[in-house]
Order: sequence, then C-alpha cells, then structure tokens
Amino acid sequence: MRLEVRRRTNAYLHRLIWGSARDRTRKVKKLFKSILAILVIGALTAAAVHVTTGGEERQRGRHGRASGPVPVVAAQARIADVPVWLEGVGTAKARNTVTVRPQVDGKILSIDFKEGQDVKRGDILAHIDPITYQAQLDQALAKKALDEAQLANAKLDLERYAKLSSNVVSVKTVDTQRALVAQLEAQVQSDEAAIDSMRAVLGYTKVVAPIDGRTGLRLVDVGNLVRASDAGIVVITEVRPISVLFTLPQQDLPAINKARSVRALDVEALETDSDAVLDRGTLEVIDNQVDQTTGTIRLKADFPNETLQLWPGQFVNVRLLLKTLDDVVVVPTAAVQRGPDGTFVYVVGGDNKVSMRPIKVAQQDDSQSVIAEGLSAADIVVTAGFARLKDGAEVQVSAPEEGKGRATPQASAPQADAGIAPTSETASITAGEPAQPAARTNDRRQRGEGRHRGRKTNSDTNADLVPAVGP
Repeated sequence: MRLEVRRRTNAYLHRLIWGSARDRTRKVKKLFKSILAILVIGALTAAAVHVTTGGEERQRGRHGRASGPVPVVAAQARIADVPVWLEGVGTAKARNTVTVRPQVDGKILSIDFKEGQDVKRGDILAHIDPITYQAQLDQALAKKALDEAQLANAKLDLERYAKLSSNVVSVKTVDTQRALVAQLEAQVQSDEAAIDSMRAVLGYTKVVAPIDGRTGLRLVDVGNLVRASDAGIVVITEVRPISVLFTLPQQDLPAINKARSVRALDVEALETDSDAVLDRGTLEVIDNQVDQTTGTIRLKADFPNETLQLWPGQFVNVRLLLKTLDDVVVVPTAAVQRGPDGTFVYVVGGDNKVSMRPIKVAQQDDSQSVIAEGLSAADIVVTAGFARLKDGAEVQVSAPEEGKGRATPQASAPQADAGIAPTSETASITAGEPAQPAARTNDRRQRGEGRHRGRKTNSDTNADLVPAVGP
C-alpha cells in the first residue's frame, strides 16, 4: 500500500515539474512570435508612408519645375569670313629621285658622304680607282703629239713643193702632199676627240651628286669592285621642295577649274591622326583625265617643306581651299533644328521668350553653319536644352559647360559651296542640305577645321558664351 502511494506521489510530482517547464517554453515562443509580427508590420507601414510622401514630393517638384522657365544654352549669331575646303587623302612624293650609279668599272677607293646627308649638285660622293683611265688619257695625249709632229713636217714639205716650179716637182706630187696634210689634220682632230673622251671617262671616277637632295642608305662599301651595270651607290631624293599627290571626286573638278582660273589655290597637308598642319603649299597640276575606275581626279601640290615635316611615301590628309565666303552669318550647327517644314532655330527675344524662326542653310559642317536667310548678327539662338522647348516658351539662358570649344570663323570651314555634290573624299555638300556622315579611307577622326563628316547633335555646344538674357 505504501509503495502504491509513493509511486502515485512521484508520478504527480513529475507531471507537475515537467509540465510547468513545457508551458513556460511554449509561452516564451508565442511572445517572440508576437514581437516579430509587430516589427514587420511597423516596417511595412513606415515604408509605405515614405514612398507615398516621396512620390507626392516628386510630383510637386516636377510640377514646380514644369511651371518655371526652361533652362537653355544660347549663342549669338555673328558675321564671319568662312573658308570652303575640299578634302582628300594623298601621298608625299619627292620631286626628283636619282639612283647614283657608277659610269665606269673599277674599285671603290672612298665613300665621301654620310647616310642621310644633305648634298648639293656637284658634291663628290665616291672615288673609283682612276689609274687605268689616267693611263689611257696619257696614251691619247701622246698619240696626238705624234700626229701633230707628222702634220708639221707634212706642211713644211708642202710649202717646199709649192715654191718649186712644175719642171722640178710634178703637180701630182704637190697634190699628194696637200692630201697628206689634210689627212694628218683630221688625225689630230680625232686625237683631240679621243682625249676629250678619255678625260670624261677619267672624270667619271669621281662620282658626284646630280641634284640637290638627301642621300639614303649606302648601297656599296669601300673596296668593292663596281661596274656601270650595277644597282648603284646611293639614292638621292629631293625633299625641299616636295610634292603631294592626292585625289578628289570628279564632281569637284568644275569648281576647282573655275577657282584656279582666278587665282592660285592654296593647299594644306595635315597629319592623318590629328588636325596639325604639316605644311602649306599651292596646287600645281590637275591631271588631264579622270580615273574611270574610281571616278576621281588626281592633283599635285608643291610644298616648300622647310622643316621636313613631309617625307617621300608618307600618307597625309590634304585639303584644298576652294574659296572664302566673306561676311556671312554664322551660328553653331547645334542650333539648327529640322522639322516637317524644313530647318529652323529658336531665337531668344528680349522678353526671355523663344520663337521658332525658319532659316535657309547655305553651308554646314560639324561645328558651324552658314545661314543664307532668316537670321542676322544680332539674333541669339538656342544651342542646347530643346527637351521642353516650344514656340513662345519662357527660357533662362545659362552658360555652356566649362571646357566646351568655341566656334570661331577660322576654326572650322563649311563643306563646300552650293552645287557641289557630297562625296566621301570631299568636304563639300549641296547648299541647304544637312551634312551626311562619310567614312574616310584611313578612318581618321572628325575634325573641326574643314573635316566635315556629319553634324553635331543638339546637345553639343560649340558656341561662344552669351550673357544671360533672363533672370
């Protein structure tokens, strides 16, 4: 009985102790879950409030900006003299190239020039052994002396025969002696010619420069036996002045001929990978026929090349000054807009409001446009900020970004005058037409000075800084 009571008592105590522990654990877990749910709900509520408040603020800011003046960048039209260039790719070529060859056979005794040296006509370049040719000259001189002695003796005999009467000396003898004198005189003349020839041959043992120019790499060394049929001793090229051969499309030929009949045309040679001008020269020759395969005409220009910036065989970009447009209205190309009715610009008025004004573009390149009609030098045109711009909108003119280039009259050139068709090798475009992108054969980059390959976008600014006309 006691054992039964003890067992039941132990079982009760066990349930009481361990049952309470499990209840406490269950309650703690339930509390943590409640706290976590409250935190999540609070975070979601805060995020929703933030998003709603921020959206309302952005809407208020957007409406506030839309109701204010439109910020734009503007530039003033100006009067300028604009050059018209035609562009092509050319190759520098020496005006004269001479391979100096030996004219006699013999051994090279000395080389009297340095590779890459500038030489003048008549400078001695090399010496060939002259002993054999000097001996031949001496032999010719001796032969002449012998013939001259025989001639003198024959002349004396002729004088004696002429003084005697016909009874002593027959007429036949006198005539024979006279013929002998003539024969010896001819022999002496032959000897003189042989002497001159031998002197010339002896002179060939001194190899001299036939032209002014610069020597190349030496083709033969001292001590070698050379012959008149050998490859040569050195090559001399004339690099001051130098010529450049370049091509232009055949469509430009009428304009070039017309301009050349009035004045000499200036030509500039530029580096292939930059705008640097290597040298300036003049157009000398227009080829007498068009290449039917490529539809181009070859031209040659001469350059003084005083600083040796041009080298034979060098590829260069060439531009030909066709003419200069005097006192024309010029605006940045970024200001010119195009719509269904043609080209137009936004002109800023005195009341800080813009008006759309139709214009006619005479010439255009990637930095500036020549305006034929519609603008004057006093007008201020918008060059950037067209997103919310419309006719009659109020604007606030701001300064261009620091570092933007300024378009100057001589910094860049239009693509060509009216009537010249655009091509890939020329800067010319038809009047009033937008410039079209063109691929260059050497993939050179876009230029500002006469390299007219396409039109800047409206976001680009190449204008002078214009004072703000708005608040």
